[in-house]
Amino acid sequence: SSQTAVACDSYTWPTNGITYSLSGTFMSLFTNASGCDSIVTLNLTINNSYEFIDEEIACDSYTWGVNGATYTSTGVYFENYTSIHGCDSVHILNLTINSSSVGTDVIVACDAYTWIDGNTYTTSNNTATHTLTNSVGCDSLVTLDLSMYYTQNAVESVVSCGPFTWIDGNTYTSSITGPKDTLTTSQGCHFIKTLDLTVLNPSAGEDAV
Repeated sequence: SSQTAVACDSYTWPTNGITYSLSGTFMSLFTNASGCDSIVTLNLTINNSYEFIDEEIACDSYTWGVNGATYTSTGVYFENYTSIHGCDSVHILNLTINSSSVGTDVIVACDAYTWIDGNTYTTSNNTATHTLTNSVGCDSLVTLDLSMYYTQNAVESVVSCGPFTWIDGNTYTSSITGPKDTLTTSQGCHFIKTLDLTVLNPSAGEDAV
């Protein structure tokens, strides 16, 4: 006689108690009810279960599987399914989740500043943003915190009764307007002073330096 069987991964044949893990034709000898030797043949088909492994790296979250589950942390995840041959199988996700990052770029500038977004700003700004890529390949959102200061100009009017030595180190012996000297403000910007000098009693025969 012959028997036909289809199984997943392995099959234990009741006739002889042997477990088979490969497809094939197998025979077993036994003694029938009349005391004669007989042979039974097994035509066996073994279908295999499957195990698939996905290696994935994602930023912040990853959607995976037949059911569309979304994962937000690193880990190993499983999804069971039935193969086309009816065998239980498993899909494995080995997931690494990297995080996006946020930061603030604090800048103090004078008159104008060109930021990483390519724009030039001439006033204080704390709303501009720009997206970079961080060290793990995810978005890095940077917000600009810009404090803008400006070059200052001032005229120093001086009336002197004789020669006058100004902050530029020069000594002036007659009235003059126009010498300039550049200082630095507490914010690091230029502070340009212009001298407007009136000498009431200029020294005879001396010219301004």
